[in-house]
Amino acid sequence: MEREKFGSRLGFILISAGCAIGLGNVYRFPIIAGAYGGAAFVIIYILFLLLLGLPVMMAELAVGRASQRSIATSFDVLEKPKQKWHLMKYAGVAGNYLLMMFYCTISCWMFIYFFKYLTGSIIDIKDAESLGSVFGGVVTDTSLNIYVTYAVIIIGFLVCALGLQKGVERITKVMMVALLVLLIGLGIYSCTLSNAAEGLKFYLIPSFSKMAEAGVGTVVSAAMGQAFFTLSIGIGSVAIFGSYIGRERRLLGEACTIIGLDTFVALMSGLIVFPACFTYNNGVTADAGTVGAGFLFTTLSSIFNQMAGGRIVGTLFFLFMIFAAMSTVIAVFENIVSFWLELTKIKKRWVICLINIALMMVLCLPCILSNNLWADIKVFGFNLMDLEDHVVSNWLLPIGSLVYVLFCTTRYGWGAKNFMAEVNAGEGAKYPQWIMPYMKFVLPVIILVVFIVSVL
Repeated sequence: MEREKFGSRLGFILISAGCAIGLGNVYRFPIIAGAYGGAAFVIIYILFLLLLGLPVMMAELAVGRASQRSIATSFDVLEKPKQKWHLMKYAGVAGNYLLMMFYCTISCWMFIYFFKYLTGSIIDIKDAESLGSVFGGVVTDTSLNIYVTYAVIIIGFLVCALGLQKGVERITKVMMVALLVLLIGLGIYSCTLSNAAEGLKFYLIPSFSKMAEAGVGTVVSAAMGQAFFTLSIGIGSVAIFGSYIGRERRLLGEACTIIGLDTFVALMSGLIVFPACFTYNNGVTADAGTVGAGFLFTTLSSIFNQMAGGRIVGTLFFLFMIFAAMSTVIAVFENIVSFWLELTKIKKRWVICLINIALMMVLCLPCILSNNLWADIKVFGFNLMDLEDHVVSNWLLPIGSLVYVLFCTTRYGWGAKNFMAEVNAGEGAKYPQWIMPYMKFVLPVIILVVFIVSVL
């Protein structure tokens, strides 16, 4: 059976970027940037994107395009006889399922809050403490979370059932364009608020005193971690889209465009958050080390509810968040569909999607229940939702990235010669040969440092 291809380069770019662009871009990056020196942190962050994120993404895309397979069978195709790189498939497949087990649940909260703002049922609650109680009521409502999470799962797999071009590409392109339009519009509006100048100064002017106060090591570690985890590299979520493109263009330009879009969304999110925080919240009150998804539903919701036209702004913001969430859900579900196409004899997409709808409905239950009926269950101090997040973010992503880099650079794997030939096939900017010693000897050490720091 001939492998499907994207209908256009734009489709590949937007879908790959949609997979990388996640909810953490919106609420976590701006807070960390503001707390750790504003523009000074951003510069360090972009440096690590280039030093760490770009080479790993190149490795994933190259393995995907050369093998024309997902992580489920790509190493089998490219490895030499008797090698064991294909064992990575188990971590890759597990990582994609584990990611969706908690991500679908978090995505469901975006839908719930979108409808809260659309109907105006939340707009009269002004203070963050009361909004915290509302959010607590949402996450502990077992039935509501099950219904909406199941809706997220069904929508995601129905899109995949339509096919790569007719479903995934066509619908994700629309969502990504809408996401970018909403992002720019909300950013412009936020910059017109009364204390926007103070917020932008806090965000965009380098503050080396804040870096020194937080500790240079802490700031560098945070920038390194954020740069690494924002792209979701290491479990084949990006490699699958490399397998759907031809060899007409070199991969450096494609990877830079994907990373550029991901960074643009992260930076623009700060233009929404900081002017609003300084106008309605006397500055940022969330702690960079602990801020989580709850920041959206307490602090930011409190700000929206104090704005003139806050109901509209809140509705548009959570619509933007839905697009950010669903672009990732659909991209990872497409990866899961490809696993089944490659590993089983089932070749009908709709059958695979129906099976996985039922499977994901069961797999998401522990995460849903971890916030209510199973709240007392702890594993190594984590509830089940946080444990799933921790395993993916702190273990599977760095370990998988290390495997991709070693596979592409050592003679015990696919090898540097094959890797360079693949990334430089086609037209466009050439990946320089001089970078290979860095990828062989320095990058693996950096990844190990990220892994150790994130685990500790």
